[in-house]
Amino acid sequence: MNDAAPAPSSVSVPEPRSRARVRAPELRGRSWINTGGEELSLAELRGRTVILDFWTFCCINCLHVIDELRELEERHKDTVVVVGVHSPKFVHEAEHAAVVDAVERYGVAHPVLDDPELATWKQYAVRAWPTLVVIDPEGYVVAQHAGEGHVHAIERRVTELEAEHGAKGTLRRGRAPFTPPEPVAGELRFPGKVLALPGGTFLVSDTTRHQVVELAADGETVLRRIGSGERGLADGAAEAVRFNEPQGLALLPGGEVLVADTVNHALRRLDPATGAVVTVAGTGAQWWQGAPTEGPAREVALSSPWDVAWFEGRVWVAMAGVHQLWTYDPESGTVAAAAGTTNEGLVDGPAAEAWFAQPSGLAVAADGSRLWVADSETSALRWIERERAHGAGGAGSSGADGRTGGGFVVRTAVGTGLFDFGHRDGPADQALLQHPLGVTALPDGSVAVCDTYNHALRRYDPATGEVSTLATELREPSGAVLAPGASGEADGAPEIVVVESARHRLTGLRLPEDAVRVEGVAHRTQRAATEVAPGALRLDVVFQAPAGQKLDTRYGPATRLVVSSTPPELLAEGEGPGTELHREVRLSGTEGTEGVLHVSAMAASCDEEGEYPACHMHQQDWGVPVRLTAGGADRLPLVLAGLDG
Repeated sequence: MNDAAPAPSSVSVPEPRSRARVRAPELRGRSWINTGGEELSLAELRGRTVILDFWTFCCINCLHVIDELRELEERHKDTVVVVGVHSPKFVHEAEHAAVVDAVERYGVAHPVLDDPELATWKQYAVRAWPTLVVIDPEGYVVAQHAGEGHVHAIERRVTELEAEHGAKGTLRRGRAPFTPPEPVAGELRFPGKVLALPGGTFLVSDTTRHQVVELAADGETVLRRIGSGERGLADGAAEAVRFNEPQGLALLPGGEVLVADTVNHALRRLDPATGAVVTVAGTGAQWWQGAPTEGPAREVALSSPWDVAWFEGRVWVAMAGVHQLWTYDPESGTVAAAAGTTNEGLVDGPAAEAWFAQPSGLAVAADGSRLWVADSETSALRWIERERAHGAGGAGSSGADGRTGGGFVVRTAVGTGLFDFGHRDGPADQALLQHPLGVTALPDGSVAVCDTYNHALRRYDPATGEVSTLATELREPSGAVLAPGASGEADGAPEIVVVESARHRLTGLRLPEDAVRVEGVAHRTQRAATEVAPGALRLDVVFQAPAGQKLDTRYGPATRLVVSSTPPELLAEGEGPGTELHREVRLSGTEGTEGVLHVSAMAASCDEEGEYPACHMHQQDWGVPVRLTAGGADRLPLVLAGLDG
């Protein structure tokens, strides 16, 4: 942490309040997935520990938790039932077919309750994606955790519950109810990104099948597959290499291809001539707060790299898992964080101070001056460029060669924040997107945006500041590339090849000379605003170190809290960092004023026993929509780990 902090003895954590045992509310939603059409109830699951995973498929942290739970599910398969409760943020995520697709896309191997109205979310008073709730074999809530990185604590609790209820005779063993979807034939399955090779063929990341596939110039005929098709991290020849949900692809100056191997938290270099693959960056483990942000590429952890692009003499990486842009220098073999603070949101300015929210698509402008960014969770199109001498912030002249981000600045073309989205064309400051995952630079200087959750291809023209719609009725477009040789000079209508991820194919489109104008609609997240009273508000981040652990104060304060708001004037007092997990803030505004409180909390704990105790970082970022209301709450509890009284 860079902020000055008081001595460890000044750190305090809110004491847990005494509470009666709470019976877990019943699971209610629209329908069930992965159960063979059967509806489940908590009564049917009595006798086993139930872990509810509140998630939404746009959320990278939710995807991390799905992966974290895999080993726990396998080790405790006869005593634990994980139930996903899908609680949508975006309108598209409320479509049942989209949820079914997402369950298959991410390999979810447990029952999922589709809850588009957030009925179960509200019953459990959930405030963040992801949230895990543990229910004991007798049907009582015994733990709640927000964010990722809690599986070690949950597994310890599960083991205790097995022993306790085994002794009481209230443990019932048996396999979890799970009916996998039927395998579907086809050349691709939920592909992610596409790259045009110099020879006129295409490379496609066949994400769900853990492969990279080369297609002929027709975009359909498979020429070869690279990867065994099994989830894993292994280098080697084309048929032996293993990927784990690969996404972005970039052509390096030497003709090799860099692959963003997303769930492996790694960058892989692919030789197009032989198909051989070698890992060049990442350790295979996920980056956590406090870990190095620069250094030898194979020694620094990464976090869900989603796309890659060659810009300003090195590879830029959309590091979706930590809301940043990083760089990889093949010549020196080093990586470094280049833009973003790891806070999730939309803040422009000098690269080191900017906020992103799951950047997922990158493209270099036709003239090489800008790197365009599809910032998915803010439904925004943004860019990064060299800062001119007269630019904002007056940064130095160094390149993207370290954590400072010196010399680069971040701007936003379209988008306003985490909770506003829709499909609306017109002036960029009024236009709306919905969770875009891809961006492609066009020959005329404009930009095509894969507006994923609107099933559309959109265009932003920097010359006019206007947004228009190029095509609709695509199905979750996630990446696009100009067709080989499409300069646009012959007839003004280049062809673009789009990855229709949910249709499992590439689709070629002739770009229209006159794009469509869609007046469209605006949406806000389905989460209802929390009604709070104007004036004083107490923020309480609830954290109780898991059993067998204690706060880790060996190197200073074990906890950290950062508070801000959108708009900034919503917070009259209480903004900024501190080391206490509770804070008195003052909200400014009149009856009906709305905004978002951004709260980021961290707590470090370590095992109480052992010569070399394992240490753990607990972290969560909340974006809480609030509305000022007379008689509203004067306390806002946010559970990081534990139970609030």
